[in-house]
Amino acid sequence: MINKYSNVPMYSQLKNLIIKKIESGEYQGESKIPSEQEFCEHYDISRPTVRQAISELTNNGYLYKEKGKGTFVAKSKSKVDIKNFTGFTDSILDSQNPGQHDILSLRIIKQNEMPFLESAFGLQNSQQTTFAEVKFVTADKNSVLSLNFSYIPLALFPEIIDDIKANKPSYDILRGKYPLLPVKTKSSLEIVYTDQSEAQYLQVQTGHPLIKIENLLYSKSGQAVEFIIAKYRADKCQLVFENSK
Repeated sequence: MINKYSNVPMYSQLKNLIIKKIESGEYQGESKIPSEQEFCEHYDISRPTVRQAISELTNNGYLYKEKGKGTFVAKSKSKVDIKNFTGFTDSILDSQNPGQHDILSLRIIKQNEMPFLESAFGLQNSQQTTFAEVKFVTADKNSVLSLNFSYIPLALFPEIIDDIKANKPSYDILRGKYPLLPVKTKSSLEIVYTDQSEAQYLQVQTGHPLIKIENLLYSKSGQAVEFIIAKYRADKCQLVFENSK
């Protein structure tokens, strides 16, 4: 119960009670929790106290709201196991069937449209390199997990867009291009927040936290062949690290 004489704020006590009910299985994933009024009556606390607790649990990914329906327990997060995350995970070139990705768009862009490509591929401002941009999402049965962008130099793979549209397998796309097979990757990770253009695809509100992973893939000769930006929903994905000495 709520201890009104405790040094711990009442909203924090309620938060902990709700978390315990979620972890014990009393409040199961996708189930509706009691209403604000029900919490108020059951624990004899004020509505602002309940609202603050619910708001913080929603922001932390424990709960989510559906307009006109109520507040629900979030489904447990999908695990992205870092020990198996090689940097090739969201690659177009390294996937068996690139065309089977849930592709949102395919287009040709110039390097000056995306300035970060210059540093990623070590280009000069005077060069006018063009890239294929492949925009796609990954999802589980219930929701979108990540929004992904793959950038591939057309100088190396001039038919890549047509090949993906034709649903060619990777062994056909890479046939005769053995020196360009991706074998090495350099990765970086940071926390970012959803902007307006991404929110619709990730099915979240603007400002929602994301786990951004960038991967630059290299061939055997050291040639950069693909740059990937993957933005995972922080409320749906859990990164698991495992190391040994």
